[in-house]
Amino acid sequence: MLPAVSDLLACPVCGRGFTLRPPALRCASGHSFDIARQGYVNLLPGGARPGTADTAEMVAARQAFLAAGHYAPLADAIAGLAAATVPAGPRPCVLDAGSGPGYYLAAVLDRLAGRPSGPAGPAAEAGPGPAGLAMDISARALRRAARAHPAIGAVGWDTWRPFPVRDAVMSLVLDVFAPRNAAEFRRVLRDDGALIVVTPAPGHLAELTGPAGLLAVDERKDERLAASLGAHFALARDQELSLGLRLTRAEAGALAGMGPSARHAGPDSGGGRLAARTEPIAVTAAFRIACYRPSGPRPPGPSREPQAPVQERVPGRISGMRRRRGTGPQNGVTFSRPRRP
Repeated sequence: MLPAVSDLLACPVCGRGFTLRPPALRCASGHSFDIARQGYVNLLPGGARPGTADTAEMVAARQAFLAAGHYAPLADAIAGLAAATVPAGPRPCVLDAGSGPGYYLAAVLDRLAGRPSGPAGPAAEAGPGPAGLAMDISARALRRAARAHPAIGAVGWDTWRPFPVRDAVMSLVLDVFAPRNAAEFRRVLRDDGALIVVTPAPGHLAELTGPAGLLAVDERKDERLAASLGAHFALARDQELSLGLRLTRAEAGALAGMGPSARHAGPDSGGGRLAARTEPIAVTAAFRIACYRPSGPRPPGPSREPQAPVQERVPGRISGMRRRRGTGPQNGVTFSRPRRP
């Protein structure tokens, strides 16, 4: 729910903090962002394009596949590493960048809430439980993430942009099969925080590369990962996890349809190409799970000039935000008259 994370956010227009005033988030400068009825808030400017956002079909395929428990061992491994890494204390805050439906974030929050102690110390002090911020550009995914766990607040954002998150407020950043914005990861992490990155390992879904049109794993993926993170993070530990899956044609089709290959393989990908395969279909899922610690100084935040409170509501297009005729703001920013004391 958004109340769990609203104090961690920063206005993407001016950088000031937010106050939750349903049905909107409002900052001290008067910028207001509507909360969707499904519980998430879109902080992107109205003119932003979804780009590589997951489609409704991709989100539905991922939800069906994950709900069947096939990747539960991966979620368990990520949650276990998080519990062993995040320092003990009240209210650990976790950012899942490119969260999708919030499946892995929910597993981490459950594990952090249930652990009796920190990595190497006494039991955590009594206090607020963990909070999770799910960040994704897909509205379809955010609708599910907002309902995935009571401690999750879901925010629409492009993770290649400077995050609408305050400096040094996160105990942990998760990046599971998602784009990596290393400078912003470092900026929002506490100095004692950690980054967990999950990538496909060699051989991942190799059995489906031909039959379902999936993209093969880049042989230089680890090299490129190290280059993208090296300026801000140092590798602390990593592990590989391999799962032997036995799937129905429908499940294999969902697996093929839930990832980036679905954008390249065309309408005959997934279940259509697997129709002739005999069940069960044996598939190997291989992952690399790496934990990084911050290194070097924290990068500066985005340069946003604080603005004086806006004195009156301005209709129409404002800073690239749109309002539909005859409706309220469409997941965009409006300027509201400040409340009088």
